[in-house]
Amino acid sequence: MASYLIRRLLLIIPTLFGIMLINFAIIQIVPGGPVEQMIAQMTGTAVETTARFSGGDEGELSSNTANDSFSNNDTKYRGAQGLDPDIIKEIEEMYGMNEPAHKRFFNMLKDYLTFDFGESFFRDQKVTSLVLDKMPVSISLGLWTTLLVYLISIPLGIRKAIKDGTKFDVISSTIVTIGYAIPNFLFAVILIVFFAGGRFYDIFPLRGLTSENFSQLSFFSQILDYFWHLTLPLIAMIVSGFAGLTFLTKNSFLDQVNQQYVITARAKGLSEKKVLYGHVFRNAMLIVIAGFPSAFIGILFSSSLFIEVIFSLDGLGLLGYEAALTRDYPVIFATLYFFSLLGLVMSIIGDFMYSVIDPRIDFESRE
Repeated sequence: MASYLIRRLLLIIPTLFGIMLINFAIIQIVPGGPVEQMIAQMTGTAVETTARFSGGDEGELSSNTANDSFSNNDTKYRGAQGLDPDIIKEIEEMYGMNEPAHKRFFNMLKDYLTFDFGESFFRDQKVTSLVLDKMPVSISLGLWTTLLVYLISIPLGIRKAIKDGTKFDVISSTIVTIGYAIPNFLFAVILIVFFAGGRFYDIFPLRGLTSENFSQLSFFSQILDYFWHLTLPLIAMIVSGFAGLTFLTKNSFLDQVNQQYVITARAKGLSEKKVLYGHVFRNAMLIVIAGFPSAFIGILFSSSLFIEVIFSLDGLGLLGYEAALTRDYPVIFATLYFFSLLGLVMSIIGDFMYSVIDPRIDFESRE
């Protein structure tokens, strides 16, 4: 197992390099970069859009939708006609665009190896501090959602497997399927209308992760305040998130129940409870439990953007969206690098979990 893990760790290097290279190449041909945006501001052709900065403050960022693409005129930036070439050169130097693309790419990778992600183009703050500032929100949403999804899905899936074909199985499957079919952002709006002062009740807060007087509360009150703010966002994410895991758990149990070792265990006179939880559970839960790391990554980075916007939670999803909208390249590539690296590491941890849960699995012998 050790040599397998070492090979997987070494494989991270070319995989991460390929991910960064492909995305860097795509970014180079996408119009509307920081230089074009600055030119648009100077020439008065920028279209103002509103974007949120850290801390919940409102700020205005400028983007050019009409004049921020490349052309074959005298200058390579459309909308730059009439500007002094020296000014354009200064703008390129300010954003680091005066060097060839391949040199910028390798310089970026060299800095990223030491986790030096530079400074945001449009926020007077280092990228590392930006990510750390937004991390508590995303970690809270991702971690608690994943834990609650597992705590609900595993018992429910086991119960459905035991009661397969019964009225309970049919009704629960219908409810789970309906919940899965409703997008989490739509369910979030429904929750706001009913429970956050939208039209009926005003029970839960609508924005933020904590109250304004959070620091003045006692420790126990801080915990209650924290989960009070998280209740509606977590419900919105859980409802559409546990259907797949529930059916996976049920099918895994049903598959194991029909195996020969279960028939043998029952023939020996073991109780049904001991058969299910002493023999079937470990084998059936192998794929479910081992997939926890990748499930956490998926929920953390792919499902929280709309929830963060709707509930005014300033997290990584919103940060990445705003960075893409404003072409904040340091933030875009730094978050891409970090998330890709974390995802690759979590994939290895998932494989390691297979061996921990079932020592009979040997990746080296498989190879």
